[in-house]
Amino acid sequence: MRLGDWTFKLFSDGRFRLDGGATFGIVPKPMWEKQLAADSLNRVPVALRCLLAEGHDCRVLVDTGIGDRWDARQREIYGMERRAGQLLTELDAAGIARDSITDVILTHLHFDHAGGACLDLAGGMTPAFPNARWWLQRQHWEWAHHPSERDRASFRPEDFEALAATGRLELVEGHVEILPGLRVAPASGHTPGMQIPEFHTDEGTLVFLADLIPSVSHVHLPWVAGWDLNPLLTLSEKRQLLSRAVEDDYLLVFQHDPVHEACRVTFQDGRFRAREICQLTTATAS
Repeated sequence: MRLGDWTFKLFSDGRFRLDGGATFGIVPKPMWEKQLAADSLNRVPVALRCLLAEGHDCRVLVDTGIGDRWDARQREIYGMERRAGQLLTELDAAGIARDSITDVILTHLHFDHAGGACLDLAGGMTPAFPNARWWLQRQHWEWAHHPSERDRASFRPEDFEALAATGRLELVEGHVEILPGLRVAPASGHTPGMQIPEFHTDEGTLVFLADLIPSVSHVHLPWVAGWDLNPLLTLSEKRQLLSRAVEDDYLLVFQHDPVHEACRVTFQDGRFRAREICQLTTATAS
């Protein structure tokens, strides 16, 4: 789809499965399973979408998926449903060469967002997009190197450590416009220093939600994932973003919803509600 000076496409790195209780936090299962059915292990499907934005003589990729470096036991635990090299294969099929990506925004460094940032080649770990600048919040880079016991398993340093030696790692602080109209906004309820990309154009605004609002079900304020380190901060950050989205009619893009790709929102009967739930032009089927 096109919005202002930007053209957007969604690409998939497949999907995996996470515990339904963790996905929906304190929401009782009889409520959330009406939205998303769980398997026999109580796991729900989770999409792995990455956003490609083209404009201003640049190609910007948001997040890099879960990557390939998983053994059989790990793939079984997470119920991974993906082809080897899926994201890169989809980009290639669309005529997007790895070396043509000018910028990569990493919303954060959890393994399902940064797992494909580096490739394990003969010479060792090397960035998957060799000519790109890599954008990340400094706070999160530092947190990923010293996480808490609660979230340590969400980080795999080999996914991202090689980025530091490239000289192309851009560590920003707070709200920053990194390209004309492309701003990143910190959101730390999920993990300290996560950032949300916002594309502001004269035809409207598109926001890639990452783990702030992982699915359309999470538009409802109390539905906060159990893995968020600071759920009350998530609640506040959701309220602020959704209020702006209502006022300015943002298009919100879901990274993890297994069915729905995007929506706009309204505030009705005392709560935020999704409206105009829609599919963007996805590059290829998962």
